[in-house]
Amino acid sequence: MTRIVIIGGGPGGYEAALVAAQLGAEVTVVDRDGLGGASVLTDCVPSKTLIATAEVMTGFDSSHEELGIEIDHDGDGIGDEVRGIGVDLGKVNRRVKRLALAQSEDIMASVTRAGVRVVRGRGRIRPGQAPDGTRTVEAELADGGTAELAADGVLIATGGHPRELPDARPDGERILTWTQVYDLQELPRELIVVGSGVTGAEFAGAYQALGSRVTLVSSRDRVLPGEDPDAAAVLEDVFRRRGMNVMSRSRAAAAKRNGDTVEVTLTDGRVITGSHCLMAVGAVPNTQDMGLEEAGVQLTDSGHIVTDKVSRTTAPGIYAAGDCTGVLALASVAAMQGRIAMYHFLGDAVAPLDLKTVSANVFTDPEIATVGYSQADVDEGRIDARVVKLPLLRNPRAKMQGVRDGFVKLICRPGTGIVVGGVVVAPRASELIHPISIAVDNSLTVEQIAKAFTVYPSLSGSIAEAARQLHTRKTAEEQ
Repeated sequence: MTRIVIIGGGPGGYEAALVAAQLGAEVTVVDRDGLGGASVLTDCVPSKTLIATAEVMTGFDSSHEELGIEIDHDGDGIGDEVRGIGVDLGKVNRRVKRLALAQSEDIMASVTRAGVRVVRGRGRIRPGQAPDGTRTVEAELADGGTAELAADGVLIATGGHPRELPDARPDGERILTWTQVYDLQELPRELIVVGSGVTGAEFAGAYQALGSRVTLVSSRDRVLPGEDPDAAAVLEDVFRRRGMNVMSRSRAAAAKRNGDTVEVTLTDGRVITGSHCLMAVGAVPNTQDMGLEEAGVQLTDSGHIVTDKVSRTTAPGIYAAGDCTGVLALASVAAMQGRIAMYHFLGDAVAPLDLKTVSANVFTDPEIATVGYSQADVDEGRIDARVVKLPLLRNPRAKMQGVRDGFVKLICRPGTGIVVGGVVVAPRASELIHPISIAVDNSLTVEQIAKAFTVYPSLSGSIAEAARQLHTRKTAEEQ
């Protein structure tokens, strides 16, 4: 029986374990913190649970008047703002932790039911291979001692952890990383969020919705610099309109605590003061002190593991998946990398990882969902394509729900009309992107999308309308 040892129990690790067990391998997962990894325990699941509460708050605040809903304006708000609704952050965070732990336990049950052995500890690969090609993984056990695990194949799926600035060390009380915010019992009165990428934007929007005064410090000229520029512009406009202080082209140099306040110093000398500061300045891969380079695994300058399209590293018999590879920091991608690794190593049919079929979502309000080729790919000539963008203001369902911000964007090839990309900015964009993902993955044409029935009224109707407009344009070009 083939022996597989997986170091790390996040999405890349536990999904790989399930596949390997189904294919008849003897599987051991060495995990330090709990199955599900950071994605379930401190990152994706907790943050989206927190955001779920924020969504209710935002949806109510932004549309209740138009929808004719009356609230009691006699309640006390934060600062000068008077709100009829509030939030008990301690209760919210207790729910966050409870759901995260329950999800981790569910994963543990699924994995052990599949026959996978789980070892609690920290794994390290010993250098070299035995004459039969096997490797040895040494596990430092959580309850003391060590265990040696022989492996025909090894998967590294150790994830990453928040990056820290030398002069802005988190203390877990006032200066926080995104893994520490769930210990807060009271809502930050004035929250400074450093970093305007996906993590920074999501938390900034969430805490603003919950009632904090938020300052978002962005070193770039706009929020979400890696996302569709039209989508980022919509979100930044919404942030500012709701009262967020968005500071573009501003880089934080240091953050220090002064009693019950935090002072963030920018590189140009300006100082921002708040009650709390959330540092969201990227992540660092968990690849140190694992014996990787000694085992022949190549690392990048940033410490990420170099992999190919089937998750192989430069060392025979060693694969890698997830955030430690730096490929694309999404739980869905990590899971796919892990599954592909096991399919490949165990000789099953496998298709290489194709990032152009990956759908992703930013859980702000409105949400931003993307798949396939981007507007930047079109603008910079990496692909010849046609683009149609339809504002949600024209959508009847959006009007009924009081939704003003957002759009649907569809990208197709000019000759064939094959859908190659899309962007949705809307409430529940994470759900609306799925038909576009199916189209991209199966090379469907705009004609096929346009002919499919949609419910009236629905937000998905805008996807069909965008396809109809692209099909009409394609037909006109052919005449």
